[in-house]
Amino acid sequence: MVRTKSEAYGKEITLDLYGCKPSVIRSRRKLQEYVDRLVALINMKKYGRTLIPHFGHDDPKTDGFSLVQLIETSSITGHFSELWNSAYINIFSCAPYDHARALAFTKKFFGAKRVVARVHIRK
Repeated sequence: MVRTKSEAYGKEITLDLYGCKPSVIRSRRKLQEYVDRLVALINMKKYGRTLIPHFGHDDPKTDGFSLVQLIETSSITGHFSELWNSAYINIFSCAPYDHARALAFTKKFFGAKRVVARVHIRK
């Protein structure tokens, strides 16, 4: 298959969420629920299990959960600041998905008061 210059390889949305619910960003169970529901919402297929380690304990700025979920068309990653009650999420896929639905779901799930979203088309 030959790709044309105008054809996109994929799309990535980056979400910076502020004023998140502390009980959600501090819960491995809730973060797993987020991934499971998001994958279903954007019609993707998980590849392997979700990694959700809690680390960065030497510095309050970095203390918190991170998550990585490979999907068959790329990945979902997230980093969560317990100090600032914020979340930083990237959703990248070479398969099409509705980034507006992913944004609305993510904002509601984390109870974010404010979101900065950027959409990147990868060519």
